[in-house]
Amino acid sequence: MAEPIFFDRPTTARFVTRLNRFSVRCKKGGRLVDAFLPNPGRLQELLLPGKRIYIVREKGGQARKTRYTAVAIEREGVPVMLHTHRTNDVARFLLHHGLVPGLERARIRGSEITRGRSRFDFLLHDGEKQTVLEVKSCTLFGDQVAMFPDAVTERGARHLRDLAALTTNGTRGAVLFVVHWPYARIFMPDYHTDPVFAETLLSVRHTIRIIPVSVRWNSDLTLGREARLLDIPWRYVEDESKDRGSYLLVLRVPQRIKLTVGRLGMVTFRQGFYVYVGSAMGGLERRMARHRRIAKRPHWHIDVLRAVAEFRSVLAIRASMRLECDIAQVLRRIGEWSIPGFGSTDCRCETHLFGLTGDPLQREDFHRLVQHFRMDRYNRAGCDGAHVGRQIMREAAYDESGDTHKDEAPCRTEEKGPHHDP
Repeated sequence: MAEPIFFDRPTTARFVTRLNRFSVRCKKGGRLVDAFLPNPGRLQELLLPGKRIYIVREKGGQARKTRYTAVAIEREGVPVMLHTHRTNDVARFLLHHGLVPGLERARIRGSEITRGRSRFDFLLHDGEKQTVLEVKSCTLFGDQVAMFPDAVTERGARHLRDLAALTTNGTRGAVLFVVHWPYARIFMPDYHTDPVFAETLLSVRHTIRIIPVSVRWNSDLTLGREARLLDIPWRYVEDESKDRGSYLLVLRVPQRIKLTVGRLGMVTFRQGFYVYVGSAMGGLERRMARHRRIAKRPHWHIDVLRAVAEFRSVLAIRASMRLECDIAQVLRRIGEWSIPGFGSTDCRCETHLFGLTGDPLQREDFHRLVQHFRMDRYNRAGCDGAHVGRQIMREAAYDESGDTHKDEAPCRTEEKGPHHDP
């Protein structure tokens, strides 16, 4: 079987910035070029300055604003396909060659079919039953764990409900998650970002087929010949996806200021970015919503700083256990300075507030931290914060050294749980 070609003569450039939802700027041959980005996802973990990005020059098309289309970006020497419109082409290839587990005998009878209020990607038939299949592109992953979605998707949750509703004796629904990362072994819904989607996937798991597979893209953007079925640890997802856990609040202080912070007294805050780690083991959504607001009665140390700082982001890390001190231990290795005693009066940590000169959302080591506590924690149970910090710093430095780290995870445990444990 020949390796399929999905992109015509791709070339590489270096990512500079994302101009808007569907446009990026990159540097090619010493000059800046803009490219269309056919992916509405956030992609914050991938679109980092200096990363090698794959672009294709489009032919003709007077209506186009850009000559190029961004189709993939590199992570750790491996291309990650970004072109969501081509994911259906990938699924079609996998189906045609019998590479989708559970659908080996299925044949495509139609595409872009409408059932009720939703449009689905494929209608399949295996000689006995017909299957309505929806395809999702997954580009959010850590080391071995992949998650979907990377942004809230009401449409995705509706697709799941509608697939479950149309499942009858003669028809069944299925969703295929194509994970563009060959090292993935585990798949989970991203309950940190979209708890509604996660809850919906949990509720329909006994009604529809849920098929996550990982694929490999070669350096010339040809597709590898294997699709690996990923495990789904359903019990773990049920336990962890509640409205509780920790969070990372990212703020920006535009100029040096002095503030009176409770018993800490007068505190000087340097110009720069600040990351605060907190927790709420009940009402996490409420706590994060509070931090988004400026107008509120001060209660915690962070409320004083939030009143004058620019809000950048707040990231949930849902968990059944309190992780904020472990997170703070890793943040200590990433931060450039800290505010002693800030937010840590009820624990043994030196602080829960860390400062950085540049935006942490543009730093790979920060995203590695988030990925660990959101995803890879599942496979690294038992690693202490110091080990996690060292591992994150090594992995974030991958592109500088060019050395792979895939076999350097001494705390990585065996994969947990069967694929569809009840």
